[in-house]
Amino acid sequence: MERVSKPMNFGNLMRTAHAFGASFVFTVDPAFRIETPQSDTSKAPHHLPLYNWRSVEEMSLPQGCSLVGVELLDEAVDLPSFRHPSRAAYVLGPERGALTSEMVARCDFLVRIPAAFCVNVATAGAIVMYDRMISMGRFAERPVSPSGPATPLPEHRHGAPLLRKPPPHAADE
Repeated sequence: MERVSKPMNFGNLMRTAHAFGASFVFTVDPAFRIETPQSDTSKAPHHLPLYNWRSVEEMSLPQGCSLVGVELLDEAVDLPSFRHPSRAAYVLGPERGALTSEMVARCDFLVRIPAAFCVNVATAGAIVMYDRMISMGRFAERPVSPSGPATPLPEHRHGAPLLRKPPPHAADE
Protein backbone atom coordinates (compact mmCIF):
# COMPACT_ATOMS: atom_id res chain seq x y z
CA MET A 1 0.00 0.00 0.00
CA GLU A 2 1.21 3.47 -0.81
CA ARG A 3 0.64 6.19 1.83
CA VAL A 4 -1.67 4.01 3.96
CA SER A 5 -3.18 6.08 6.77
CA LYS A 6 -5.40 3.65 8.68
CA PRO A 7 -3.73 0.88 10.70
CA MET A 8 -6.93 -1.18 10.75
CA ASN A 9 -7.09 -1.29 6.94
CA PHE A 10 -3.45 -2.30 6.76
CA GLY A 11 -4.01 -5.06 9.32
CA ASN A 12 -7.01 -6.38 7.37
CA LEU A 13 -5.05 -6.35 4.12
CA MET A 14 -2.05 -8.11 5.69
CA ARG A 15 -4.29 -10.80 7.18
CA THR A 16 -5.97 -11.33 3.79
CA ALA A 17 -2.58 -11.51 2.04
CA HIS A 18 -1.55 -14.20 4.52
CA ALA A 19 -4.79 -16.13 3.90
CA PHE A 20 -4.28 -16.05 0.12
CA GLY A 21 -0.65 -17.19 0.35
CA ALA A 22 1.14 -13.94 -0.52
CA SER A 23 4.94 -14.04 -0.46
CA PHE A 24 5.35 -10.61 1.15
CA VAL A 25 3.56 -7.36 1.99
CA PHE A 26 4.92 -3.84 1.58
CA THR A 27 4.18 -0.20 2.29
CA VAL A 28 5.54 2.93 0.67
CA ASP A 29 5.52 6.14 2.70
CA PRO A 30 2.97 5.02 5.33
CA ALA A 31 1.35 7.69 7.50
CA PHE A 32 2.09 5.73 10.69
CA ARG A 33 4.81 3.52 12.12
CA ILE A 34 3.98 -0.10 11.42
CA GLU A 35 4.80 -2.48 14.23
CA THR A 36 2.03 -5.00 14.85
CA PRO A 37 -0.81 -4.54 12.35
CA GLN A 38 -4.17 -3.99 14.03
CA SER A 39 -7.01 -6.40 13.27
CA ASP A 40 -4.60 -9.10 12.11
CA THR A 41 -5.72 -12.14 14.09
CA SER A 42 -3.64 -14.50 11.91
CA LYS A 43 -0.33 -13.04 13.13
CA ALA A 44 0.70 -12.52 9.50
CA PRO A 45 4.04 -10.81 10.35
CA HIS A 46 5.22 -14.16 11.73
CA HIS A 47 4.47 -15.82 8.38
CA LEU A 48 5.37 -13.36 5.62
CA PRO A 49 7.91 -10.57 5.29
CA LEU A 50 6.87 -6.93 5.57
CA TYR A 51 8.88 -4.32 3.68
CA ASN A 52 8.49 -0.63 4.54
CA TRP A 53 9.94 1.79 2.02
CA ARG A 54 10.03 5.56 2.52
CA SER A 55 9.65 6.37 -1.17
CA VAL A 56 8.89 4.90 -4.59
CA GLU A 57 12.56 5.31 -5.50
CA GLU A 58 13.58 3.20 -2.50
CA MET A 59 11.33 0.27 -3.50
CA SER A 60 13.22 -2.88 -4.44
CA LEU A 61 11.07 -5.73 -5.71
CA PRO A 62 12.41 -9.22 -6.41
CA GLN A 63 14.02 -9.71 -9.82
CA GLY A 64 11.42 -10.49 -12.49
CA CYS A 65 8.52 -9.31 -10.32
CA SER A 66 6.01 -7.11 -12.17
CA LEU A 67 4.41 -4.23 -10.31
CA VAL A 68 0.64 -4.00 -10.80
CA GLY A 69 -1.10 -0.82 -9.70
CA VAL A 70 -4.74 -1.04 -8.61
CA GLU A 71 -6.38 2.28 -9.39
CA LEU A 72 -9.49 3.82 -10.97
CA LEU A 73 -7.80 5.19 -14.10
CA ASP A 74 -9.11 5.33 -17.67
CA GLU A 75 -6.01 3.54 -18.96
CA ALA A 76 -6.30 0.71 -16.42
CA VAL A 77 -7.52 -2.73 -17.54
CA ASP A 78 -10.71 -4.03 -15.94
CA LEU A 79 -9.67 -6.70 -13.45
CA PRO A 80 -11.84 -9.50 -14.95
CA SER A 81 -10.02 -9.00 -18.30
CA PHE A 82 -6.50 -8.87 -16.82
CA ARG A 83 -4.08 -11.79 -17.17
CA HIS A 84 -2.06 -11.82 -13.94
CA PRO A 85 1.72 -12.16 -14.34
CA SER A 86 3.12 -15.28 -12.68
CA ARG A 87 5.39 -13.12 -10.49
CA ALA A 88 3.70 -9.92 -9.40
CA ALA A 89 3.38 -7.43 -6.58
CA TYR A 90 0.19 -5.38 -6.32
CA VAL A 91 0.12 -1.83 -4.99
CA LEU A 92 -2.98 -0.04 -3.76
CA GLY A 93 -3.34 3.65 -3.03
CA PRO A 94 -4.29 5.40 0.18
CA GLU A 95 -7.75 5.48 1.67
CA ARG A 96 -8.39 9.05 0.57
CA GLY A 97 -6.53 9.61 -2.63
CA ALA A 98 -4.81 7.80 -5.44
CA LEU A 99 -1.48 6.27 -6.28
CA THR A 100 1.11 8.99 -6.80
CA SER A 101 2.19 9.78 -10.36
CA GLU A 102 5.64 8.37 -9.45
CA MET A 103 4.07 5.06 -8.43
CA VAL A 104 1.86 4.92 -11.53
CA ALA A 105 4.98 5.50 -13.68
CA ARG A 106 6.75 2.66 -11.85
CA CYS A 107 3.91 0.17 -12.50
CA ASP A 108 4.25 -2.38 -15.29
CA PHE A 109 0.46 -2.79 -15.41
CA LEU A 110 -2.59 -0.91 -14.12
CA VAL A 111 -5.88 -2.61 -13.24
CA ARG A 112 -9.18 -1.33 -11.92
CA ILE A 113 -12.02 -3.02 -10.15
CA PRO A 114 -15.12 -2.36 -12.28
CA ALA A 115 -17.33 -0.98 -9.51
CA ALA A 116 -19.65 2.03 -9.46
CA PHE A 117 -17.31 3.82 -7.03
CA CYS A 118 -14.16 3.28 -5.04
CA VAL A 119 -14.26 0.49 -2.42
CA ASN A 120 -12.36 0.25 0.87
CA VAL A 121 -8.66 -0.38 0.25
CA ALA A 122 -8.58 -3.64 2.24
CA THR A 123 -11.64 -4.83 0.31
CA ALA A 124 -9.97 -3.87 -2.99
CA GLY A 125 -6.90 -5.89 -2.04
CA ALA A 126 -9.05 -8.91 -1.18
CA ILE A 127 -10.87 -8.68 -4.53
CA VAL A 128 -7.57 -8.55 -6.45
CA MET A 129 -6.11 -11.50 -4.52
CA TYR A 130 -9.26 -13.56 -5.05
CA ASP A 131 -9.27 -12.75 -8.77
CA ARG A 132 -5.62 -13.81 -9.00
CA MET A 133 -6.36 -17.06 -7.18
CA ILE A 134 -9.32 -18.07 -9.34
CA SER A 135 -7.63 -17.07 -12.61
CA MET A 136 -4.30 -18.79 -11.86
CA GLY A 137 -5.39 -21.67 -9.64
CA ARG A 138 -6.27 -25.18 -10.68
CA PHE A 139 -10.02 -25.15 -10.31
CA ALA A 140 -12.62 -27.05 -12.28
CA GLU A 141 -14.63 -25.13 -14.86
CA ARG A 142 -17.91 -23.65 -13.64
CA PRO A 143 -21.07 -25.39 -14.86
CA VAL A 144 -23.07 -23.72 -17.62
CA SER A 145 -26.08 -23.26 -15.31
CA PRO A 146 -26.28 -22.95 -11.50
CA SER A 147 -27.85 -26.41 -11.22
CA GLY A 148 -25.63 -27.99 -13.85
CA PRO A 149 -23.06 -30.64 -13.05
CA ALA A 150 -19.57 -29.45 -12.22
CA THR A 151 -16.85 -30.73 -14.50
CA PRO A 152 -14.20 -32.38 -12.36
CA LEU A 153 -10.66 -31.15 -12.62
CA PRO A 154 -8.61 -33.55 -14.77
CA GLU A 155 -6.21 -35.73 -12.84
CA HIS A 156 -2.71 -34.27 -12.81
CA ARG A 157 -0.17 -36.37 -14.68
CA HIS A 158 3.56 -36.01 -14.37
CA GLY A 159 5.52 -36.13 -17.58
CA ALA A 160 9.16 -36.91 -18.16
CA PRO A 161 11.61 -34.40 -16.67
CA LEU A 162 12.48 -31.46 -18.90
CA LEU A 163 16.23 -31.15 -19.34
CA ARG A 164 17.94 -28.07 -20.72
CA LYS A 165 20.71 -30.14 -22.25
CA PRO A 166 21.07 -33.90 -22.61
CA PRO A 167 22.82 -35.75 -19.80
CA PRO A 168 26.53 -36.38 -20.49
CA HIS A 169 26.11 -40.14 -20.94
CA ALA A 170 23.48 -39.66 -23.67
CA ALA A 171 26.14 -38.41 -26.10
CA ASP A 172 28.16 -41.64 -25.65
CA GLU A 173 25.31 -43.91 -26.83
